[in-house]
Parts: sequence; structure tokens; C-alpha cells
Amino acid sequence: MLDRVAADSKRKVSAIFVSDLHLGTRSSQDQLFLEFLKTYDANTLYLVGDLIDGWRLKRSGWYWPQGHNDVLQKLLRKARKGTKIIYIPGNHDEFLRNFLGLKFGGVKVVDRVVHTTIDGRRFLVLHGDQFDMVVRHAVWLASVGDVLYDVALWLNRQVNWVRRRLGFTYWSLSAWAKHKVKQAVNYMGRFEEVLVAEARREGVDGIVCGHIHHAAIEHYDGVTYL
Repeated sequence: MLDRVAADSKRKVSAIFVSDLHLGTRSSQDQLFLEFLKTYDANTLYLVGDLIDGWRLKRSGWYWPQGHNDVLQKLLRKARKGTKIIYIPGNHDEFLRNFLGLKFGGVKVVDRVVHTTIDGRRFLVLHGDQFDMVVRHAVWLASVGDVLYDVALWLNRQVNWVRRRLGFTYWSLSAWAKHKVKQAVNYMGRFEEVLVAEARREGVDGIVCGHIHHAAIEHYDGVTYL
């Protein structure tokens, strides 16, 4: 999500929101993210959880190519040059919740924050795992789902190798599969509705979250879900 400074500006924006990069996995789109960071410059950059995949690093062993270092170094350079960077941990990098309120290299770690847009609207920003019924109440199912997601990520690489050979653009099979598999569970858990209710409780105009790997813009009686 981009909150633009001016209509005639294609690169300078007020705020950028990014989630679920999952550095530490082979499927992380680090190069695409680096190109994005080179294209856009923001006053404030929100890292809305799961930037680093601590689960995968712990379970599957250390995987950290130079591209992952490049992402972190780019973020730190932006912080040094004046970009305000807010890191909101998710469930895959929840170890960072032990450092809420602290700053590392100019990057501040918080559990949630309210962003005010250039037109005065206020958005609550958080990862969203706190409202995922699977993560909260069926940890074993979340673990099984994570393993199956690994398989989907492997298939994703094979599918996109073929797509590149055929001249097609990148398509995320893993994100599609995760969305389809979790649709029923998140329907029962009323994920969006619960987050919207939280936004209303906080008295804000909308909510920005990550976690479910599915981009959406929805409107619920005056509250915007992103």
C-alpha cells in the first residue's frame, strides 16, 4: 500500500506498508523488494510483520543468501537517510516482540501503531496474527499448515521456472493455495470482521494488516480494511 504525497509524484510517497517478505526462505522475493525500494522513497516505511521467517530458519536450517543481507542493508541505509521505519513483528518473527519500544539502527519495533494519511484519515497498523483463530487456538494446525506451505513454495518455484521460460510474469501459487486452504477457517474466524471491530474499538478510520498473504481493500460501514 502506498500513501502518495502528491498526484504528480510517481516515486516520492508519504508512506509504504510491506508485510510477509519471509527472509530466510527460498521463496522470499528479495530482489523484487530491492527493486521496489529503489523505485519508491517514503517518509515512513512500515514493515508489517514476518519480514524475517524465524520459524523456517529454526526448523529447516539456516538459509540466508546475500540478497537477504542486501534487503536489510538497504532498509538501514534508508533509516540513516531519514526514512522513518517502523517494524511491527508478526507470528514468524515474534521473537522481536521481546524488544517492543526499542530502536535498532534507526528502526523502531512496536506491536501496533496508528498512521495518519495525508488527507487526515487514521489507520491502525498491525500484523494481524493476534486475530487469526488458527494461530491462537489451533497451534498444531498452524504448524501442519506451515509444512504444507513449504511444499507449496517448492512447487511455486517449479511453476514459475516454467512460466519464465514461456515468457509469463511471476505468479504466486503458494499465496493462492494458502488463501484457498485458509478461506474456510478464516471465514469461521471472521478474520476481516474481527479486525474491523478492533479498528472501531480504537476509533480509527481503517486498518492495515498482513499475515494472510491476500491483498484486499474492503469497506465495512465507514471502516476500511487493507
